[in-house]
Amino acid sequence: MTLPSRRAFVTAAAATLLAGCGGGGGGGGGGAGAARAESPPEASPKASRAAGKAVHPLARSVPVRLSIPAIRVDTPVMRLGLAPDGSVEVPPVEADDRAGWYRHSPTPGQVGPSVILGHVTVGAYGDGVFRRLSRLRQSDRITARLENGTSASFAVTGVRTVAQADFPTDDVYGDVGRPELRLITCGGPRSGDGYRDSVIVFAVLVP
Repeated sequence: MTLPSRRAFVTAAAATLLAGCGGGGGGGGGGAGAARAESPPEASPKASRAAGKAVHPLARSVPVRLSIPAIRVDTPVMRLGLAPDGSVEVPPVEADDRAGWYRHSPTPGQVGPSVILGHVTVGAYGDGVFRRLSRLRQSDRITARLENGTSASFAVTGVRTVAQADFPTDDVYGDVGRPELRLITCGGPRSGDGYRDSVIVFAVLVP
C-alpha cells in the first residue's frame, strides 16, 4: 500500500477528526478558550532545560497506554491506519473512548514526530478522551507506556489552536532530529456537525 504524503496525512487527519468529534452530541468546543497562535509558543525556561538534556531515542515499541496527569487522562491506545478512502482512521465514536496512535508514524521515543489522535466529544456519549487537551501547559508531562514494558516520558513545549484551513502540516509532521510527540484533537467553536479548529500539543522526550 502506498502511504499518503505528509501533507495528505495531516490534512486528512485534521479533517476526519473535525468531522468525527462533532457527532451530534456533547458540549462546546474543546479549545474555545485557547489562544490562537501562528507558531508554537516559546518554551518556558523549565521546558527548555528539560528539552535540552541529552536523551537517547528508544527502540521501536507500540504504545499501549497514555497518561496525562495534568488533565486527568489515562487511556488505552489503539492502533490507527488508513481508511478505505485513504484518509487516516480515527478512534471509533463510542462510550469507551480511547486515543489512537497512527501506526505509520514513529512510535513514542523514536526519532521523529509520533502522532496520537483523540476525540474532544463522542456524539451522544459526551466528553472525549482529549476533551481538556487545550488546557495543557509548557512542561506538563505525558507518558506513553509501550508494548515492551518500558515508558516514554515527554514534556509539553507548546499548545496551538489553529483553523483547519491553516493546519501547520510541516510543524506537525515534518522531519525532526529528536523524539517528539504530537497530540491532535478538535477545538474552537462548533461548525455544523464538527469543530472549526484543531488543537495540537507539541512535546519532546525527556529523561
